[in-house]
Amino acid sequence: MSMTQIGMRVRTLVAAGLLIVGAAVAGGGTAQAATPFAAIDTATVNQFTLDPGTSFTGYGAAIDAVEAGGAVHVMDANQVLASGGRTGSTGLCHGTGLSSSLSPTGFCWDKADDTSNSYTPDGGWTPQGITGSYDAQPNGKWDNQTTSHTAYLASWHFDQDLGGSNPQSNAFARLTLVNADNGAITYNHMLLVEPTGDQSAGGNFRAAAGTHADGVVWYGNRVFVANGRWLQVYDLRHIWKVTSNQEMVGISGGVSSARWSNYALPMIGRYRTTASDGTACTPVTGTAPCLNSLSLDRSGQDGLVSAEYYASNAAGGRVIRWPLDAATTLPSTSDTSGVGTSHATVGYTSPIWHMQGAATDGTYWYLAGDCPSGVGGGSGDSIDYSCIHRAEPNQAPHVYTTSPVLTENLGYAPSAHRLWGINERINSTTGIRVVFSITAT
Repeated sequence: MSMTQIGMRVRTLVAAGLLIVGAAVAGGGTAQAATPFAAIDTATVNQFTLDPGTSFTGYGAAIDAVEAGGAVHVMDANQVLASGGRTGSTGLCHGTGLSSSLSPTGFCWDKADDTSNSYTPDGGWTPQGITGSYDAQPNGKWDNQTTSHTAYLASWHFDQDLGGSNPQSNAFARLTLVNADNGAITYNHMLLVEPTGDQSAGGNFRAAAGTHADGVVWYGNRVFVANGRWLQVYDLRHIWKVTSNQEMVGISGGVSSARWSNYALPMIGRYRTTASDGTACTPVTGTAPCLNSLSLDRSGQDGLVSAEYYASNAAGGRVIRWPLDAATTLPSTSDTSGVGTSHATVGYTSPIWHMQGAATDGTYWYLAGDCPSGVGGGSGDSIDYSCIHRAEPNQAPHVYTTSPVLTENLGYAPSAHRLWGINERINSTTGIRVVFSITAT
């Protein structure tokens, strides 16, 4: 989300015909309005598609070329988790608004990432999405033959106009791999990159241009990143340790760099919801939904859940479930290659304004967004809290709890029956960002 949209996000949700939810909190109470979390008809849902085109073939050849060239050292998630890195803190270091009855807990970033809001090696980054080993494996741990890790993965975008001769906005994106073993928090940033070239031309890479890096889901070795019309795919068996710590992105003279990050993560493929690469997605209406937040649903056949952020002061953002193939760890397809067009199976229209996250435990849906009148509220810099709403299909939501200011994506951990979330708010002096977890009841 751009900074110009932030001041719009929390408003009193009373407008003609658009009363949305009641003000009950902490899992109780009755919705005050009849606007439901409404199922979309099957015929419409079946028109929503994820189309990979030929992206997996092209990126695969480029990745092979880069790795054969020797300018990067190939690592996997286990090696990066064991490599130390920056140090965060356990517990909720800022006020969150979360109900104490939901046993809130979580962790915080280091000072630089908590307060990031300037063009420096640490600055200009805003967190958006959260996932973890609770998504990656059914048992909630990231396992190899000797170690089981409690791990998390967050997405960030760089959202700052650099000015001068090189104006850029949303020009960079990264993922952060967090090791939370033994009550400690260590983490490493990985710049998201697009591999280029092939064996004949030589391999290289560049920043994944225009990547807002909103929602994120870790599924097996795959990582899905939402970027509006695109669902980008990464593989944690192909993490590139670069050889220099420079601002440059790519390989030059046999030296690799990833804009001050120690690691680069190359895209292995991407799907689009639109008819062509040059077509924009459209929230609320049409058959080319936007992909903003992401979560994983392991109830029944595994599914990837996307939700639309709708910038207008109105309801209507859609929540869509896309089937996943546990064998390929990619969206399900009838294509024998395992990489083909996938069709959505379930969809809902949400009454929550400025919806930023959606996750389900198989019974209830949890939706992050604006608060109704009387709960949270405020606008611009006076925003107090966001709200997490809970709904059953075709029923009106109610407020489950207030939540950290500008709450973004949500995720559900079935092994622990916990809901995870992250917020993006910038406070360049004291910080105000947390990654949080609450009981899902």
